[in-house]
Amino acid sequence: MIPFFVMIKCKLGETYKVANAIADAEIASEIYSTSGDYDLLVKFYVEDETDIGHFVNEKVHPVDGIQDTKTIITFKAF
Repeated sequence: MIPFFVMIKCKLGETYKVANAIADAEIASEIYSTSGDYDLLVKFYVEDETDIGHFVNEKVHPVDGIQDTKTIITFKAF
């Protein structure tokens, strides 16, 4: 499994709606609210052969209330 994170900026007043929609879809491992430029930090795991870009485009971006995202791909350095 490959872990990666998506930082999500929500439309004003829609953060809880977006977080609940992602939780209900059962596609995320962990969901955190954050302060700063983005409203949510979401951790996902996908199978090794899954294209992360397609996953984000097909599973995350369609969630109503999302304004912007930033995907962070991690590497096992240790």
